[in-house]
Amino acid sequence: MARKPKGRRIDGVFLLDKPGGLSSNAVLQRVKRIYGAAKAGHTGALDPLATGMLPICLGEATKFSQYLLESDKRYRTTAKLGVRTDSSDADGAVIETKPVPADLSREQVEALLVEHFSGEIEQVPSMFSALKHNGQPLYKLARQGIEVEVKPRRVTIHEIKLLDLREDELDLEVYCSKGTYIRSIVEDLGHMLGCGAHVSVLRRLDTGPYQEPMMMPLEQLQALAEMREGDDAECIQGRLDQLLLPPWTAIASLPALELSETQAKRLQCGQGCADYFEQRGEVRLFIAGTETFIGVGEVADTGILKPKRLMSTAPDTE
Repeated sequence: MARKPKGRRIDGVFLLDKPGGLSSNAVLQRVKRIYGAAKAGHTGALDPLATGMLPICLGEATKFSQYLLESDKRYRTTAKLGVRTDSSDADGAVIETKPVPADLSREQVEALLVEHFSGEIEQVPSMFSALKHNGQPLYKLARQGIEVEVKPRRVTIHEIKLLDLREDELDLEVYCSKGTYIRSIVEDLGHMLGCGAHVSVLRRLDTGPYQEPMMMPLEQLQALAEMREGDDAECIQGRLDQLLLPPWTAIASLPALELSETQAKRLQCGQGCADYFEQRGEVRLFIAGTETFIGVGEVADTGILKPKRLMSTAPDTE
């Protein structure tokens, strides 16, 4: 018999405003401990330098984290001009310095953004990325001084804006597809400007359906988890649980489909529903007339609904 994981069964999504200086896994473990959750996972790592949106999926919500990994993201970044680093960000070692062109203008930068960083582009990820080569993250190989060939990737820049240009810095906002490396954009832009550049500040604003105003700093979450006068463990637990978004919000872009209880039970037993459904493709499943979320199903061209990723119906036996 498989060993039951320690912690309680709690399902939901916490939108963390990740602090700088900590790895995504480090803050994930802190949130997991605060909630006493048996299971938790994040939805796309941010570098230690980076801050901002890091959705933490707890319990059954982890089943839908892949949808957030594949979703579009929005970032705000500051590029330091005239300095290149080996990691393309401020955490790396300086490898080159050059003067910033004295006549650099907004028009020049914006023209480069439109020509080279709009729509579908090809970029080479940094050796300091979390991509893997033969099972090893590239950043681990880079720290060992090992260089490997990194193949270009196709990504989509939906929107890129120059927010501000100062003497040796510029601020960008980038709305992009999954797999886009902001460091690569900054590195390439610096090369085109003839002076080099690296990321000095990086903040993720949005992930999929989740936007900047919805997230909470780690310090605030920790404060809410502290015992107050008149509190007990149940009171604290309730206060924290109110901050969680339902698991289905991770797939809010999918159309919703309501099922009868009979249809829901059929799916939960691994069977398809031969009843004809007009909707096609992936759908969010709910029991009709309730807020009970079943999971994700897929309607084939034949109109038959099949289960794809369902919430567990097993009782929580602590």
